[in-house]
Amino acid sequence: MPAFDQGPRRTRRSALALAAVLFCAPLAAEAQDITLRASHQFPGGKGDPRDEMVQMIARDVEAANVGLKIQVFPGASLYKPAEQWGALTKGQLDISSFPLDYASGRVPQFSVTLMPGLVRSFDRAERLNTSPFMADIKKIIEDQGAIVIADAWLSGAFASKKGCITNPDSIKGQVTRAAGPAFEQMLAAAGASIASMPSSEIYSGMQTGVLDATNTSSESFVSYRLFEQVKCLTAPGANALWFMYEPVLISKQVFNRLKPDQQKAILAAGKKAQDWFAKEVRKGDEKLAETFKKAGVEVIEMSASDYDAWLKVAQQSSYKNFAEKVKGGDELIKKALAVQ
Repeated sequence: MPAFDQGPRRTRRSALALAAVLFCAPLAAEAQDITLRASHQFPGGKGDPRDEMVQMIARDVEAANVGLKIQVFPGASLYKPAEQWGALTKGQLDISSFPLDYASGRVPQFSVTLMPGLVRSFDRAERLNTSPFMADIKKIIEDQGAIVIADAWLSGAFASKKGCITNPDSIKGQVTRAAGPAFEQMLAAAGASIASMPSSEIYSGMQTGVLDATNTSSESFVSYRLFEQVKCLTAPGANALWFMYEPVLISKQVFNRLKPDQQKAILAAGKKAQDWFAKEVRKGDEKLAETFKKAGVEVIEMSASDYDAWLKVAQQSSYKNFAEKVKGGDELIKKALAVQ
C-alpha cells in the first residue's frame, strides 16, 4: 500500500509547488523593475522646461511598461552641478541634464558647445543637431562614457547691476559670471573680471556683491529670479551671442545593462521630449523679456554692430585659443561654421 500512495502524494506536492511558482511569478516580475536616478540643478515643479523635459522622459518610460522607472532629483538635490559628469561617466549616476560645457574642464572639446556667436538662432541650432559637427561631439561624449538621449539648445542673455551691456566696452571693470571658458576668455579680453560659478549660485553672488554682471540662459534668468538683482537685461533678440547645448544624457554603463525594450523606451521618450523642448524653449525669450519688464528692469537687445564687435573679440580670444590649444579644436569650429 505505501508504494501505491507515493505517486498521488508526489503529484499533489508537484501541483502545490507549481501553483506557488505561478502565484509568485507576478511578484517576481514586479521585484525586477529597475529604478534609475536622474539629477539636474534646475528648480523642480516651477515651470522650468529643463525640469519638465526630464520629468516627461520619466513619465513616458514608466508608461511604456517595460519594467523601468526614473526618479527625478531636481534642484541639485542629488549631485552638485559640477559633479554630475564624473558620476555619470563612472556609472554612479544614471541620467542627467546639464550644460555640456560644465564638463569642459575634463573634456576641453565640450567648450565649443558654448562658443560665442557659433549658433545665433534656434533654427541653426536644430540644423547643428544633425550635422557632422554634432556627430563628432556625440562620439566624444560616448567615448567618455555617456550617451545623448535628447538634444537641447538654449539661448541666453546678459544682465548687470550697473547698467546695460551692449558693446565690449560696456563690460569693462565689471566682475562677471560667464558660463564656460570660451565666454570667460572673450569677456576677459573685453576688460571684465571673471568669477566662475554654476547658474544656481548667480543670485547669491549678486546679492552678496561678488558679481556685478552675468550671462546665462533665458530659462535660468527667470527660474532663479535674477530680475530681483539686476538693473538692465540684454535679451537675446535677433543677435543672440549666447547659445548653449544642454542635452539629457544617460550613463553608457547603465544603458548597456538595460534590456533592448528598455533601451528603446528611453530613446523614444528622449526623442519625444526633445521635440517638445525645441518648441517650448523658443517661448523662453518672450517670457524672459516680459518677466523682467514687469519687475521694472530695463530690457534692451544687442544691435548687429554690437554683435559684430563682440564676435571680433571672441575670434581673437576664445576662438583662437580653442583652435590652438584643444585637440581637433580648429576642425570642430570649421564644421560648426559650415552649417548654414
